[in-house]
Amino acid sequence: MASTVVVVGLTIAAAGFAGRYVLQAMKHVEPQVKQVFQSLPKSAFCGVYYRGGFEPKMTKQGAALIPGVSPTANKGKIRDVHRRIMLLNHPGKGGSPSIAKNQ
Repeated sequence: MASTVVVVGLTIAAAGFAGRYVLQAMKHVEPQVKQVFQSLPKSAFCGVYYRGGFEPKMTKQGAALIPGVSPTANKGKIRDVHRRIMLLNHPGKGGSPSIAKNQ
């Protein structure tokens, strides 16, 4: 019984010292991490899809903005973009089942 208490106490102490070490190490790494995030392009954090509002009645331009194609894109380009979006949302490929069944 006493040995169990000692082992638990030593484990808690080791976890505390490990946490302290990690926090101190992170202080030294923080400027480098910030620099890496600042050097990344802004498009790495936001999608290429249109994030604005739409008009009450769908226009050709509004329909083209949803998947991110040009309003003058040909059928092949639209088909390729649609296929890529459907594959990304497929439940078998890690997509959301609720999004896939609503499509």
